Amino acid sequence: MRMRNRHARALLAGTTAAVLGLAGCDAQGGDGAGASGAPARQAKPSPTSLWDSSPDSVAAVGDSITRGFDACGILADCPEVSWATGSSAEVNSLAVRLLGAAKAVTHSWNHAETGARMADLPAQMVRAAAQKPQLVAVMAGANDACRQSTAAMTPVADFRAQFEEALRTLRRALPKTQVYVASVPNLKRLWSQGRTNALGKQVWKLGICPSMLGDADALDSAATLRRATVQKRVEAYNTVLKEVCAKDARCRFDGGAVYDFRFGTDQLSHWDWFHPSKDGQARLADMAYRNVTGKTS
Repeated sequence: MRMRNRHARALLAGTTAAVLGLAGCDAQGGDGAGASGAPARQAKPSPTSLWDSSPDSVAAVGDSITRGFDACGILADCPEVSWATGSSAEVNSLAVRLLGAAKAVTHSWNHAETGARMADLPAQMVRAAAQKPQLVAVMAGANDACRQSTAAMTPVADFRAQFEEALRTLRRALPKTQVYVASVPNLKRLWSQGRTNALGKQVWKLGICPSMLGDADALDSAATLRRATVQKRVEAYNTVLKEVCAKDARCRFDGGAVYDFRFGTDQLSHWDWFHPSKDGQARLADMAYRNVTGKTS
């Protein structure tokens, strides 16, 4: 009887210690099991950003701004001064800043097209994806607002669908490639700056952004309403760019940096007083570089 009691007490003590030991593990966040046998919760690791601020190749898509249109001569592309991929030392493009001048020549590509609208972006993305770039720089949307009339502007819903399709096109080929999206410039501000130059206004009559620049000196109610309508559409486009980009973990919108930038006459082409000059392209490159290399989007 005495042996049995000692044995019982030892068994009870061992069981109690085991129970207390398990309770102690749980209290300290260990890997023990609860009463149900489910594993104890472990602290989740801190999320790691998917953004790489040092990509080793860059492709550009978009419209005439990214082609350097009217920056070197009248009514002509000048891709060497492109803010995104240009080789000009005066501009110090995004590609040059990220890759260095020598590497930028072989590891950057410009697929933008003068006159392109958002509907053209999916096809440009196909061409860009062929080079397998680690970063695609996007600036598109100005031509969707720059139409013959406000009625001809791209509807916001269509603009959204086209941009979503462009990103899907890229993602099907390159799921991990990063995308930098520049906002659509403030077209009304460009009109306000450029209309001070008589030569520029003559060039505008050749068909540059008629919805905003047509009848440049007109200040009547109809002209004011027309320009306000274009401006509102540009703002809606920028909202779309922001919202669609936010759904992609490897996409960064510029936060409205290009739209907010106050292009002065030094930053505008001295041929059409609307597109960025070399100095304007350099400012765009600086904004892009700061956004791409910054810690937050």
